[in-house]
Amino acid sequence: MSIKIEKTENANELKLSFEIEAAKFEEAINKVYEKSAKYFNIPGFRKGKAPRAMVEKAYGIEIFYEDAFNEVVPEVYEKELKENNIEAVSRPDLDIEQMEKGKDLKFTAVVQIKPEVKLGKYKGIQIKKIEYNVSDEDINHELGHMAERNSRIVEVEGRPVEKGDITVIDFEGSVDGVKFEGGKAEGHELEIGSGSFIPGFEDQIIGMNADEEKDIKVKFPDDYFSEDLKGKEAVFKVKLHEIKKKELPEINDEFAKDSSEFDTLAELKNSIKEKLEEENKSRAKYETEEEAIKAVCEDVEIDIPSGMIDTEIDNMIKDIETRLSYQGMNMEMYLKMVGKTMEDFRKEGEDEANKAVKTRLVLEQIVKEEKVEPSEEKINEKLEEMAKVYGKTTEELKQNEYFMEYITKTLAQEEVISFLVQNAKIK
Repeated sequence: MSIKIEKTENANELKLSFEIEAAKFEEAINKVYEKSAKYFNIPGFRKGKAPRAMVEKAYGIEIFYEDAFNEVVPEVYEKELKENNIEAVSRPDLDIEQMEKGKDLKFTAVVQIKPEVKLGKYKGIQIKKIEYNVSDEDINHELGHMAERNSRIVEVEGRPVEKGDITVIDFEGSVDGVKFEGGKAEGHELEIGSGSFIPGFEDQIIGMNADEEKDIKVKFPDDYFSEDLKGKEAVFKVKLHEIKKKELPEINDEFAKDSSEFDTLAELKNSIKEKLEEENKSRAKYETEEEAIKAVCEDVEIDIPSGMIDTEIDNMIKDIETRLSYQGMNMEMYLKMVGKTMEDFRKEGEDEANKAVKTRLVLEQIVKEEKVEPSEEKINEKLEEMAKVYGKTTEELKQNEYFMEYITKTLAQEEVISFLVQNAKIK
């Protein structure tokens, strides 16, 4: 087998010309024939027992070519990439030049490769100092949330609906006198001011009394997910059954005892302050690292191949599909709901994908420049952590070459990020 490697006129792209011996291609054809013989029914032979020559005569000599190509090429292609240290970042664009019985198989593969990264300044970069202090307002805000969680719902009598009330209503909507799907409900609980209904709907509930009926006129937003309703004016016939409100507990020592492990409000406030300080510290650390990465990436020369962006967008879509599945949805349903096509979605994701790929490539290059290698101790700590997540032993994880490579790369990049911050000039 022979291979010729040459650059194309496009940056970060190679053309690989392969020539595979006729005997090896013949061997692949035989393998394919043996796997698929049982599916052929040739007159005069029991099903699956016809000789290859008879099958080729009946169906054409090229009947096994495509499968034979797929049998032999992937292994050869991957082997040559590895032996020639080619880091492909896109699927190969294949072109068959010769595929005939008794002749060498000739084809080309045009593939994008990982680009060269020309780093600028990454030591001593200037970034702003980021810190967040805990205020009394922050603590009181957290106490307010706790009070909300410990509130009780009581019925309101003798007054109309006010903002913040919880109403129990029946409603039925129509557009131009025609009722629409999903526009009807009975005994629906709606918190006034929650913004969970069409703009303007909740405001018109304010002032209604229990057992009152009213026609509410609203306009669906122009970006509403339903094509049939977006921008349309609608009328909802509403009947108000009940008015309720949240009754919040008084925030004092008794509240602290009932809602936490502490005996006094002062102790509870101190605990909240410590928790918020830890959260602020983590937030400041993350944002400082982001600032450092951003500063380094701005001073870099790199031409990112389109294949890397496409792959990153593919991965983003897979992550979204996984999250949607937990909600009983799929990507098709989501796109319909937001009124977008997959093409629109991919286009909108290009900037985010470009940023992610660029960041990864820059960090990888600094790892090389600084010869960063995670210690065995850190690798083992990470393995123990991941073993608990996946329900496996560390030894089982060590057997997975790709997983170990991922762990090592991730730890190395984490060390580089810390290195960038430690060497930065923080204003």
